[in-house]
Amino acid sequence: MADAPTFAGSVPEKYDRYMAPIFFDPYAEDLVSRLPVLPEMRVLELACGTGVVTRRLRDALPEARIVATDLNEPMLDTARARFSAAERIEWHRADATGLPFGDEAFDAVVCQFGVMFFSDKLAAFREAHRVLAPGGSFLFNVWDAMERNELSLTVHQALASLFPSDPPDFYRIPFGFHDSATISAMLGEAGFEEVQVTSVSRPGVSRSAHDAAIALVEGTPVLGQVLARGQVNVSAVVHAVTGKIRERFGEPVQSTMTALVCSGRKRT
Repeated sequence: MADAPTFAGSVPEKYDRYMAPIFFDPYAEDLVSRLPVLPEMRVLELACGTGVVTRRLRDALPEARIVATDLNEPMLDTARARFSAAERIEWHRADATGLPFGDEAFDAVVCQFGVMFFSDKLAAFREAHRVLAPGGSFLFNVWDAMERNELSLTVHQALASLFPSDPPDFYRIPFGFHDSATISAMLGEAGFEEVQVTSVSRPGVSRSAHDAAIALVEGTPVLGQVLARGQVNVSAVVHAVTGKIRERFGEPVQSTMTALVCSGRKRT
């Protein structure tokens, strides 16, 4: 990657408004439904983004202690704004590879579509294991291969056609950690047992091709890569991508997404 991904500027707002309904809400419901529920539960969320899973956790576990973290301050600020003080979410800027929490502090660690961005995935898995109480659960999801996520693939290819000499390659990161054997081995090395990796498909629906294009161009760090290519009219890029999405999926947009849901348990 020549260009490091940046969730800043206008990206968090567009991410929350356009990306979340298409890509993240369907999987948030699935992820939280898999979480074991305990009395006085303590839950740590890694890479909370704009709070999509945080909302599901708060609704599903009204009495739980929920600590939501993200490395990116603008995303964390956007998430905070979605909750009232009465909802009792603890917010922390934190790097998943070096968590600022004590040993055995949580009953569950949850992460939605964040592991792919961790600089050292094994270190993050070991940190999740460290902060979990005995018997605690680590639950996360990652995207499957881009070829199994056609809407994102369509946009990736459209951007490549617009910038043939220097195609933006951001999407190789979120779709670059999907080998189930590798994931299982890393979780085992980090100390987890009862490891499971399950493929889960969900419909990806957008009311318009234009909304989907805004989501995938302006709601992700690919925007920074596009702008780095020189004097670029972002509206023109969105318009061109809209056309490719409409050509492939029609309107409203209906595609299929596939992710891997991964889990492990700390030995009691």
